Amino acid sequence: MEDLMLVVTTNDLPGWEIRQVCGEVFGLTVRSRNAFSQMGAGFKSLVGGELKGMTSNLVNSRNEVMGRMIDEARARGANAVVAMRFDTSEMGDTWTEICAFGTAVVAVPVSDGARETATRLGYDMGGAGQPAQPAQGVQETLGGDQYGGGQ
Repeated sequence: MEDLMLVVTTNDLPGWEIRQVCGEVFGLTVRSRNAFSQMGAGFKSLVGGELKGMTSNLVNSRNEVMGRMIDEARARGANAVVAMRFDTSEMGDTWTEICAFGTAVVAVPVSDGARETATRLGYDMGGAGQPAQPAQGVQETLGGDQYGGGQ
């Protein structure tokens, strides 16, 4: 189990005060394509429909890079990531790079709604004026290894 990390695609957290910017963080993976999957996807594209194997691979890859980004944010002392984005690019004919990136921050809930959200998500509210820190054992790990971003 890992600590919870609030991740949003917005540039701010309504109802939260950003007390510290810890810097840019990212998680990265490069995947090679399976020739048999590519062939099967090619045939499937002739008749249309979802490419379930490819969709599953993309979901797994996104979860992996999110986990790496979150690990890097946590290592910098952050409890949230703002302005999170995904980026993909092709490398050669058979490799795809997938990256999740954002800005790691320390944020404190200041409105009633944000405090309710923090409590619901398992954040330890701490004492007055203390940054909200994630509670232990709230979220299962998404994965991660030595290829986390920002190092």
